[in-house]
Amino acid sequence: MEIKAETVKELRQRTGIGMMECKQALKESKGDIEKAILILRKKGYARAQDKMSRETVEGIIGSYIHLNGKIGVLLEVNCESDFVARNDEFKELVKNIAMHIAASDPKYVSSEDIPPEVLDQEKEITREQFKDSKKPPEIVDKIVQGKLGKFYEEVCLLNQPYVKDDKVSIKQLVASHIAKFGENIRINRFARYELGQP
Repeated sequence: MEIKAETVKELRQRTGIGMMECKQALKESKGDIEKAILILRKKGYARAQDKMSRETVEGIIGSYIHLNGKIGVLLEVNCESDFVARNDEFKELVKNIAMHIAASDPKYVSSEDIPPEVLDQEKEITREQFKDSKKPPEIVDKIVQGKLGKFYEEVCLLNQPYVKDDKVSIKQLVASHIAKFGENIRINRFARYELGQP
């Protein structure tokens, strides 16, 4: 199948990924741009995994104010170089994540940040709900793990579906930018303030 140059160009503009990779993804998707984006995301995410262990010492602190000053977010996102930190697309990513935090109210950056006592309490609540169900303990354990996954989606920023595209998690959003910039990006910390809330 012949892939038109303007289709490759459009995919490149939409993803920021190299011309040859875009062309290959379009061949794999038989010219379907949306499928090609998914293919690139999957490949980009795989490439991004390699970079996720690299040190991040640069970055910016972004902010977002919502509802006429009723909700505010401060967010620190780190990257490897000042070059990326000054990039408009990186700044836009930080702003979008801050906006997401304002809307979704996560409590932690990732599941590793949840205190053990909070996790134990969640597990105990689920076990308590199924104690009279006569289900075998191993089945209850599987249910507990499934419920924990849903709990992570509610309270962990990286696990939450992105408010602008709920087919993508915040972790996947960050990973796609890691692939695009070619360097590690890490959400370090955030604070969300809501008027009248402790």
